[in-house]
Amino acid sequence: MIVPEFWAEARVQKRENNRQLTVRRYGWSDLSQDEAQTMAETRAQDALRRLWAGEHLEKREPRVPYNGAHGVPIREEILSRHGDAVITRNLYGAQCLNTPDVLFADVDLSSDTPATLTCSIYVVLLVVAVAFGVYQGAIGMAVLAMLVALVIGYAVATWLHQIRLKMGGGIRNIALKRIRAFAQVHPQWHLRIYETPAGFRVLVMHRTFDPASEEVAHFFDALGTDPVYVQMCRNQNCFRARLTPKPWRIGIQAHQPPRPGYWPVKPEHLPARRRWTALYEEKARGYAACRYLESLGSPGVHPQAESVCSLHDERCRSHSGMPLA
Repeated sequence: MIVPEFWAEARVQKRENNRQLTVRRYGWSDLSQDEAQTMAETRAQDALRRLWAGEHLEKREPRVPYNGAHGVPIREEILSRHGDAVITRNLYGAQCLNTPDVLFADVDLSSDTPATLTCSIYVVLLVVAVAFGVYQGAIGMAVLAMLVALVIGYAVATWLHQIRLKMGGGIRNIALKRIRAFAQVHPQWHLRIYETPAGFRVLVMHRTFDPASEEVAHFFDALGTDPVYVQMCRNQNCFRARLTPKPWRIGIQAHQPPRPGYWPVKPEHLPARRRWTALYEEKARGYAACRYLESLGSPGVHPQAESVCSLHDERCRSHSGMPLA
């Protein structure tokens, strides 16, 4: 996990025998703007050389704050550092905790019909339709049955999915059962469960983890972790937890200026950004980002996880009883 203080961009160009290439690359540093610029120029020259030799690369890296181009660190305003953990302000203004090895998982609740179920229902209905047509000895009847299967397939899948949710006690209980089932199978793990506005957050306490490990991938899969969050962890080689409310959930509809607010912003935009941030932080004091529910498994606690947990719980106001946002 890398969260740099300084950012720069370099542009290099090569023209030869009616061929021209222009390449842009970012550079970053925790020490100085000059070091960030030197790194940008070095990366740009290297990319130009490889592109000119025929290697397939992007000519320009996308300028995104998080979950962006491969190999580009987290590009967000750094608010504070706490050992290896870093608190940043994300694109829409909320504070986020980034940690290289203390495992968080986001489990969002969704009642959407799974694509796998829908596809399975379509296949079954189409097979039945073809069999029916063959049995009747009429191609026209088979075609008609197939059309009916295509029309009603999604409705049937949705109906079956809703029945499954009701039999499982609702989507919230199903998600909790998955978390508790994992804890039961892995009693040596220590899990802290939090409620969030969209579902649950799980913090693992008994040891630290490599975000790219198969063990973490299995954990994410077992809990039904949000796929976007999983991809973010892999891209940025870290784990992440939002510490403060989403602005639109606390009555702030205006976007954090400027738009897009990629960090660092130009000096002329800083006053407007600071005014927005002051309003946001004032309103955010009355809300919690998550609520602690329970702990499962082994009581063992790793010192690094304990430190991150204390910071997380304090900044999220997880024991405050305030409304979630």
